[in-house]
Amino acid sequence: MEGIQTLAAKQMSYWMCQSKLAEALEKILKAELIRLGWLLEKTHDLQRLGGELQARGSDLAATVRPLCNALAEVYFSHRYPGFDLEEENWPELDGWVAQIAVLLTTVQGRLPPVVSE
Repeated sequence: MEGIQTLAAKQMSYWMCQSKLAEALEKILKAELIRLGWLLEKTHDLQRLGGELQARGSDLAATVRPLCNALAEVYFSHRYPGFDLEEENWPELDGWVAQIAVLLTTVQGRLPPVVSE
């Protein structure tokens, strides 16, 4: 997230920021789902992960649904050339970065502390 935040603040590498933001969202959703008892599955489908949160009655489901919808296609399409034809929307990206940073902090706060030996 720090790298995404830094690049977004400098308005650099828009498409990479979008793709990495979708990837960060995926990892955050999986962390919350695992905390709720979900067995880890290999998937990158943000909408499916958001649906799993909703099915488990997570209070985060309504918050993540718009993010999942907005970033679902980005995760796949911008990994390949020719899909970067839309215009960069830095204000929208900045909003997503802020929302996902808050989501990360929320989920981290719900996880048990790491016990070191």
